[in-house]
Amino acid sequence: MQANRSSSVSFPQHPRRTRFLAVRMTAVAVVALVVGMTFTAGPGAAAHGDGSGEVTITGELKQWHKVTLTLDGPWAREADDAPNPFTDNRLTVTFRHESGSPRYAVPGYFAADGDAANTSADAGTKWRAHLSPDKAGRWTYHVSFVQGKHVALDPSMAGKPLARYDGKTGSFRIAATDKTGRDFRGEGRLQYVGKHQLRLAGSGRYFLKAGPDAPETLLAYADFDGTHPGKERRPRPGEATPGKDLHRYEPHLRDWRPGDPTWKDGKGKGLIGALDYLAGKGCNACSFLPYNAGGDGDNVWPFAGRDDKLHYDCSKLDQWQIVFDHAQRLGLYLHFKLQETEIDDNRSGHGKDEGRRTVATSLDGGDLGVERKLYCRELIARFGYELALNWNLGEENTQSPEQQRAMARYIHDLDPYHHLIVVHTFPNWQDRVYPELLGDRSVLTGASLQNGWNNAHQRTLKWVTESARAGRPWVVANDEQNPASLGVPPDPGYAGFSGRTQDDGPSYDLHDIRKATLWGTIMAGGAGVEYYFGYKLPQNDLVCEDFRSRDRSWDYCRIALDFFREHQIPFWEMTNADALIGNARHDNSKYCLAKPGSVYLVYLPAGGTSDIDLSGVSGTFTVRWFDPRSGGPLQQGSVLQVAGGGKAALGTPPQDASEDWLVVITPSSLKSSRGREAMAPISEGLGVGNVPAGEERRLGQHRKRHHASLP
Repeated sequence: MQANRSSSVSFPQHPRRTRFLAVRMTAVAVVALVVGMTFTAGPGAAAHGDGSGEVTITGELKQWHKVTLTLDGPWAREADDAPNPFTDNRLTVTFRHESGSPRYAVPGYFAADGDAANTSADAGTKWRAHLSPDKAGRWTYHVSFVQGKHVALDPSMAGKPLARYDGKTGSFRIAATDKTGRDFRGEGRLQYVGKHQLRLAGSGRYFLKAGPDAPETLLAYADFDGTHPGKERRPRPGEATPGKDLHRYEPHLRDWRPGDPTWKDGKGKGLIGALDYLAGKGCNACSFLPYNAGGDGDNVWPFAGRDDKLHYDCSKLDQWQIVFDHAQRLGLYLHFKLQETEIDDNRSGHGKDEGRRTVATSLDGGDLGVERKLYCRELIARFGYELALNWNLGEENTQSPEQQRAMARYIHDLDPYHHLIVVHTFPNWQDRVYPELLGDRSVLTGASLQNGWNNAHQRTLKWVTESARAGRPWVVANDEQNPASLGVPPDPGYAGFSGRTQDDGPSYDLHDIRKATLWGTIMAGGAGVEYYFGYKLPQNDLVCEDFRSRDRSWDYCRIALDFFREHQIPFWEMTNADALIGNARHDNSKYCLAKPGSVYLVYLPAGGTSDIDLSGVSGTFTVRWFDPRSGGPLQQGSVLQVAGGGKAALGTPPQDASEDWLVVITPSSLKSSRGREAMAPISEGLGVGNVPAGEERRLGQHRKRHHASLP
């Protein structure tokens, strides 16, 4: 919907690179504008026509859906400094359900003409706040609109109320959600609930993630306004070589479907199609940097200009919002990596042990100052209503513990929905970074790990264990695989690639990734994986255009997620139990995840067999085998049942004895409603998400799957 501006001056809207004031001013008018440019909304704003103060509520007025409050407020332009619409005007809308709970104080933002995604407007009278309501029923709103130097950055600062806008109230009614399938609007907000996995507030379903960590420059997309390559520089040792052009995602134009969103008469189909492809393959997460000026890519920033950290690009950010909204409808979790190592502070060098200098593109040199507060506020205001996301303090982050704590606390206190907050750092920095943030030492609730592909199990298990011991269990995911030069390789045969790769370590392929990274993480009690693409192989991290380069790896991810959902495995109640199968050292020979007495999973990367220690539990247990390469139903092996009370041999798999298998061990007394042996107990909450058959077809899913009806 295009909103009308209450303005007596006409401003033709052009793409950002050619924006200009299309009004000829007389010399007298120019003098008047300069004289009137005081901190308060003076003659300049009045000449353009401030808004009427009208409040409109738009969107699908349903539970968990995006509800938008738009205020026709003071006229402003992105580049204004007196006042700056981003730092000096604070819109906060308090939404309250009729029951009294929940109550959300939602930060608002300047939205130019209200349709900037399509008009490229940089000026207007529209101010917005978004709610994703938890409950059906009547909701009320109260608008606070105050002005003052940097008042937007401190919610406790009094500011001067703008009488025409401050204090507006009203109400609206929310209906129950009508969404199903992968759409997060059918299941609610992902929340941290004190466990190692997140839970969807509406359905109670617990969440395991799998998807790409690359390209980190996902938003360096040619169809976004104000997006262009930054300053060229030669990569430092250990860094990726930046691309010379922006992403277009042309291989995914064929994946775009009629009815999918676009902007500006058909832009966006490549990136939207890429998300369609990932969702169709069964992925449920994607990752990106909202800011990387001065970093590896140097082609993504939310600002009106690369180096203008106090003025934000309304049209670009509205276009990002279209993409993020579509991702959520597809069931794709949004991983916001807020900064990268080259620009997170004033420490120099790749690894940051070389000392301090001025890093011009860092936000406040790593401190929680004006730039960093505004950056966090704008992202929370514009995107915090999305249901499934995390805020990652930074990729390979090297800020001090004090800086990390301050940034995390600011995000936590400002984000009305309290999304997951994590941090990522170098593999060899984990033991110095994470202990300073565990338990009540910070408000962090998770870790984003970077490790060698073949020690994902060990490092995930370490931080799952350490965080639980500290009193606040972290949500721990494996989000980047070393060696940094290679990451997760393409499929064999893609662009002539052989399938195997090697740098400083053992050679490996996608099957090794499946075994040691995907299943290694899950069997350690981790929250899932995101796959990094390195910088030496085809379709690598900074230049990836085609997610089909890892098509088979996405299949393996989907098979794993489907297993936990279809067999209702209560992974959120299970812990690592490698010692039960004789692997107290937690090496990669075999893994065990268990809820003792209820369900045991034993993963055998090289096939073969294993014993399991069932001491302390009684009764008989059914033994079945799952194929993590092809999926399908559980199968019988050479042993059908084992007895509790001591060690038991699990036998051998049905076939392909040297391939990887997952053994599923459950009490034999459990029966399904059809009289078959149940594969796992059903506890509160469900497994991982399902995709309705109709949506699978729309997304071009390659393989039909059975979808169990969920209670």
